[in-house]
Amino acid sequence: MNTIKRICKLISDYMGALVLLSAIVGMIAPSAFSGVKPTVINPMLGVIMFGMGMALRIEDFRLVFSRPKDIFIGCLAQFTIMPLLAFALSRLFALDEALAVGVVLVGCCPGGTASNVITYLAKGDLALSVGMTATSTLLAPVLTPLLVWLLAGHTVDVDVAGMLLSILWVVILPIMAGLIVKWLWPRFTERTTAYLPALSSLTICAIVLIIISANAEKLLAGGLIIILVVMLHNLCGLSLGYAVGRLLGMSPAKRRAVSIEVGMQNSGLASSLATLHFAAYPMATIPGAVFSVWHNLSGAIVARIFARNERGEG
Repeated sequence: MNTIKRICKLISDYMGALVLLSAIVGMIAPSAFSGVKPTVINPMLGVIMFGMGMALRIEDFRLVFSRPKDIFIGCLAQFTIMPLLAFALSRLFALDEALAVGVVLVGCCPGGTASNVITYLAKGDLALSVGMTATSTLLAPVLTPLLVWLLAGHTVDVDVAGMLLSILWVVILPIMAGLIVKWLWPRFTERTTAYLPALSSLTICAIVLIIISANAEKLLAGGLIIILVVMLHNLCGLSLGYAVGRLLGMSPAKRRAVSIEVGMQNSGLASSLATLHFAAYPMATIPGAVFSVWHNLSGAIVARIFARNERGEG
């Protein structure tokens, strides 16, 4: 059992490298996965959300009420900085409609579950990170469709009601199911918690592999520009998130948490929503796939930088 736990820890620790490897395999041998349909992404994403629900505690939700100012600042930064950055970058680089929709979708999604792991490694405020992830995820059914409609609705037909229902089915219900399982079978949940980060990491790798392999040709055709846009989107989000925390006088640990939460999005959800609601724009799935690869790599690097410079932050 200890051996399995060590393997699971290695998978979690090297998630960024595994995601990159998955993307490379998807690019090199896309035909090997041609039989896997993108529609399986939704259930896979539900697995990650279910694991997050099992990992959450009642205390995490109490945090929303005990520290409302920090949560409010973090979520406000999340749902303003990333959507506006996405809109600005898609205009600045004159992206076509499909890629622009994909970038906006990434920007309008809630924080990703990987951000909690990265915050922990960065020695940030983990409680704040978890609270922000939980809150932004609960707000997503309303804010994500609304923001996509505001920022991209003038160029494409945005199914706001459909996106809302998708997020409810893919995100909210699995999290609630995880919480119920934890409440009904606490001992079972306690035994499985150690394996959940590894399961989520492998599921993220599989999602990246499926999306990349399904869009390998399109990615090669317009890959450089979208890779640049995604990198700028993520790095600017990390920087501006930290700047907001510093400007408002937050402690260094809180700044690191807000930075990572703002910069790291639930890009798997973005790709899933693009597949479901923007079938006429197949390239809209690409930004989410690229973001999934890149933000895990940048997150690992940022965590090391934050952890090493912990004492030097003022």
